[in-house]
Amino acid sequence: MSFSQRPATDGGTWVLTDGNAGNLRQAEALARALHSAAPHAPALFPQAPWRWVAPRLLPGATHAFGPAFAADLARPPALAIGCGRQGALATRLLRRRGARVVQILDPRIDTRHWDVVVAPGHDGLRGENVVSVLGSLNPVDEDWLATAAARYPALQRLQRPRIVLLVGGPTRHAPWKVEALPDLLDALRQRVSAEGGSLLATVSRRTPAAAMDALRNGLRGLPGLLWDGSGANPYPGMLACADELVCTPDSVNMVSEACATRAPVHVLEAGCADGRIGVFLRSLLERGRVRPFNAAATPFPAVPLRETARVAAIVRERLSL
Repeated sequence: MSFSQRPATDGGTWVLTDGNAGNLRQAEALARALHSAAPHAPALFPQAPWRWVAPRLLPGATHAFGPAFAADLARPPALAIGCGRQGALATRLLRRRGARVVQILDPRIDTRHWDVVVAPGHDGLRGENVVSVLGSLNPVDEDWLATAAARYPALQRLQRPRIVLLVGGPTRHAPWKVEALPDLLDALRQRVSAEGGSLLATVSRRTPAAAMDALRNGLRGLPGLLWDGSGANPYPGMLACADELVCTPDSVNMVSEACATRAPVHVLEAGCADGRIGVFLRSLLERGRVRPFNAAATPFPAVPLRETARVAAIVRERLSL
């Protein structure tokens, strides 16, 4: 069906995911880059057997996400953006009803079922309708950073340079050693003591207790802040105030967002990563957007990696939005 033959739609934009925070963040980031208005995010309640076989179609797939979504299919949006396998099935169904659809992440089946597929370059997916992205889509741009800075004015008043640590947790494909944290923190403490400035850190759900203990000890007595998981996470404000960033190597999303700022990014134990995240980190190292962290690490000129804006421009052109 050509775009000119598509049936009437509600004219809006929907984002469709399994509710995973990382998937939702990518879909919303692309939607907002394409349109200033906030997108609609229908809740998906995957039913058996589609919960396991998505995005493949089986008889009765219009009821894959319950009666509310089945009713929504009668009035599809102008544009639907899915991320993850459940989102891919939902957008595939909406495309059959006339919506233009974009799938983020490899759907693991033929990409012809979507108008555009946005896939990380480290996945190796290729095709006429595939747009390759370095890392993951995210909302970090100048406006986002300015809004974050305004929301966290106390962080902007901290002494400069402001060094920010983004700490995740070791994974199978990025098995960095928690024992490396004390040496990292010792090197940063020496810099702050000698040159002035502040040291800030934030953690994730994967951060092990031993890493939290090292961070508490390493930041004790220094100007700055440690977010330990209690209360609201000032992560946006930390990105906005950072003069330098140091990341653990375990999260494509975290490193992508760090690289979307204007701050230089150092990666702890970057060489330990393998698989797709290893390919991603090596791409950034080759571009010079990140550097490995060591005791002698110093700031370097950095150009922000803004893949979301680039991908939005391609999608806008291909779908004549």
